[in-house]
Amino acid sequence: MSQFAINLLFVGGSFALYIGIAIWARAGSTKDFYVAGGGVHPVTNGMATAADWMSAASFISMAGLLASGGYANSTFLMGWTGGYVILAMLLAPYLRKFGKFTVPDFIGDRFYSKTARVVAVICLIVASVTYVIGQMTGAGVAFSRFLEVPSSTGIWIAAGIVFLYAVFGGMKGITYTQVAQYIVLIIAYTIPAVFIAMQLTGNPIPMFGMFSTHTESGVPLLAKLDEVVTALGFRDYTADVDNKLNMVLFTLSLMIGTAGLPHVIIRFFTVPKVADARWSAGWALVFIALLYLTAPAVGSMARLNLATTIFPEMAGQVEDYQEALANPILYEERPDWIRTWEDTGLITFTDHNNDGRIQMYNDANPGFQPIASELGWEGNELTVNNDILVLANPEIANLPGWVIGLIAAGGIAAALSTAAGLLLAISSAISHDLIKNTINPSISEKGEMLAARISMAGAILLATYLGLNPPGFAAQVVALAFGIAAASLFPVLMMGIFSTRMNSKGAICGMLAGLLSTLLYIFTYLGWFFIPGTNMLANVESNWLFGISPLSFGAVGAMINFAVAYAVSSATEEPPQEIQELVESVRYPKGAGAATGH
Repeated sequence: MSQFAINLLFVGGSFALYIGIAIWARAGSTKDFYVAGGGVHPVTNGMATAADWMSAASFISMAGLLASGGYANSTFLMGWTGGYVILAMLLAPYLRKFGKFTVPDFIGDRFYSKTARVVAVICLIVASVTYVIGQMTGAGVAFSRFLEVPSSTGIWIAAGIVFLYAVFGGMKGITYTQVAQYIVLIIAYTIPAVFIAMQLTGNPIPMFGMFSTHTESGVPLLAKLDEVVTALGFRDYTADVDNKLNMVLFTLSLMIGTAGLPHVIIRFFTVPKVADARWSAGWALVFIALLYLTAPAVGSMARLNLATTIFPEMAGQVEDYQEALANPILYEERPDWIRTWEDTGLITFTDHNNDGRIQMYNDANPGFQPIASELGWEGNELTVNNDILVLANPEIANLPGWVIGLIAAGGIAAALSTAAGLLLAISSAISHDLIKNTINPSISEKGEMLAARISMAGAILLATYLGLNPPGFAAQVVALAFGIAAASLFPVLMMGIFSTRMNSKGAICGMLAGLLSTLLYIFTYLGWFFIPGTNMLANVESNWLFGISPLSFGAVGAMINFAVAYAVSSATEEPPQEIQELVESVRYPKGAGAATGH
């Protein structure tokens, strides 16, 4: 059976499962559509939350980022995991006790203001649409390779599948589909990692294998990787970070962005009791840890495998690395996996010195230039997209065809599960918060369901268009979404729960100040509305304000939000007495109302 047929079997089988579940769990009411009827078991919800949370960025991009940037990119791991703890401890139980369907619902009622609700809807849509771009990009990468179609076609296929099960199933369909997707993606991620850890270190547990001895060279794996990457002109894989301020702000931005992400918060409204909200957050953390503890091992092993594929003499014990560099593989003898990925355009080769061999090194490092000149190299010839490393890993390690099919199903499951959750957050914000609670309160339940489905279809089309023209690769686009959520939604949720003095004027001014300052900073370096060529300054560290990257600015935006909200609230009247009493009652999580739509 050909690899293409195996991929079709795995991907097609998983799609049939997801759509079958969506039909079985079809939403019959708005409560089913928004919060799955409010009766989901904490373990089930933990699994669904983990799938919702572990997007294409976690599955496809994060190991690629760790492979390319080493320790410097571990901020993604720290920020995303730490944020989950903040969410579980400080937000989830209180929001569940409040008993609403959506984040703007909470903000609109807590700050007794339609304007606050509308501003929250805008913040939610901006953050969610930016996040969805990353999922569509990731799904496009996975589809393009495994269905052997261009990545643009892959994005359209992904859009069609999400449309089918998210539009009909709502939260009920999405919850049970995400449980299936979690099982698919965690098996798909860990099985190849176990095989590769066994091959390279003889240790079947990837996270321990990373700190074991590399069997072929007899050197610890990370020490071997440091030797190989420095021999190619890159910095040490385990090297520390120079710009500590940016690293701290970036980690903080991801942490509080996680806690402000609407599609994850919505999940805690689907459980029966407040205690279940805490338990489901705990279970989600366990399920997330299974993947996040494996990712650094997958990244480091992929980087070593890639380098030793191009320079086979580097794999064993090496006395003189410069000698080992002299014999890279011939382009004609490149492995099959490079050929198949070249067809997608995600690996490109340019023979600068016409010697028929592949040279892969850091041509941007002036210190490496003398060595490159001595070897007759005239520039890096192999460009590998970071997003493909996890998907290509089984092929690089010569694993059986069924493992490659499994990875295909897993990568696609990761992208689709998060895309569905985000699209539900967008459609519920439009149909429930804008139409039902602001524009047309007398709309029937049937009319509201129709509006939710139409707005979700519109959101899918917009996300598909932006996925075809993304502003970066999957994990970077996702980091921008976290920055926007951190600057706009997180502060107002925290102040809404923990401050009785915070009034509607403070909340509105804070949200707008945080959102606009962050967007302005991001667009300055990445182009207005991410349109290429419209940026005012080049996105390089020398241009950044105090060395703060656009990806890290969300933490600064959050501080601006807190400061403006506090100042405006202090200068204006106190909230009504009943709102202050409501805030006091929400903070003591005894009992919780059923999720309501009022």
